[in-house]
Amino acid sequence: MARIRYGARSEAEIAAARTASSKLPDIWSTGVVAVWESDPDAVAAVLPPPLKPTGRPLVRVNISTVDLPGYPLGAGSVAVAAEHAGVAGWYPLVMPMTHERALIGGREVFGEPKKLGEVQVTRDGLVVRAHLARHGIAFVEVRGAVSGPLPLPEPTRKTDFYFKFLPAVDGSGFDADPVLVHCVRNEKIRKLEAVTGDVVLRESMYDPVADLPVRSLVEITLGEKTTDQQGRVVERVSAQALLPYIHQRYDDPAQILDGPPEGSV
Repeated sequence: MARIRYGARSEAEIAAARTASSKLPDIWSTGVVAVWESDPDAVAAVLPPPLKPTGRPLVRVNISTVDLPGYPLGAGSVAVAAEHAGVAGWYPLVMPMTHERALIGGREVFGEPKKLGEVQVTRDGLVVRAHLARHGIAFVEVRGAVSGPLPLPEPTRKTDFYFKFLPAVDGSGFDADPVLVHCVRNEKIRKLEAVTGDVVLRESMYDPVADLPVRSLVEITLGEKTTDQQGRVVERVSAQALLPYIHQRYDDPAQILDGPPEGSV
């Protein structure tokens, strides 16, 4: 009988896949990072407990492209500065990805708020443009000109905060208490340049980052970097406290709050 591809994989095949994924080479991306100070009340309002604001209401957008062989990838995020249990980090609100493969692993393993979207970074001489778009709206755009090289920083460790959960089958909330994940990234940079420019936020009902206005631009950089990441569950969180923020993850929260329609397949 021909192999049934939906059938069970052997232990050897599972072990081989696990070994291959653990030996990936450094994957370098080229991207624009912009950081700005926003309205402190707005930043505080988007943080589900137990996350808390830091002493500075920072917002960061990261827009990158990865030239994977035969599989070019665009990846982005918009995040706000946050703190938990003495650990300073970032809480991403939306993470557009251009391919499903990059989206699924992050959402299902770490609880990352990834969505399919358009990610573009271009450079023409000194002129740089980058944007994240969904539903035909470039909801954040960074534009400017390279103003010169910057010293390369030492390898750094950065923490992102995610909430991992499963919506309840009956639409009543969650199947179990959500968990808070600390995802630690080790970042190495091999090229870094300063960019003089600005950040444009456009209105989008699906990705309302325009609610986090640019009060003061901190920096814009263009760089080449590689990162690895490891996540760990640090605590279970209150389902009741997280439920008011669940719309951050979905374009249509009614999909998970109303339950499945009768007769759906």
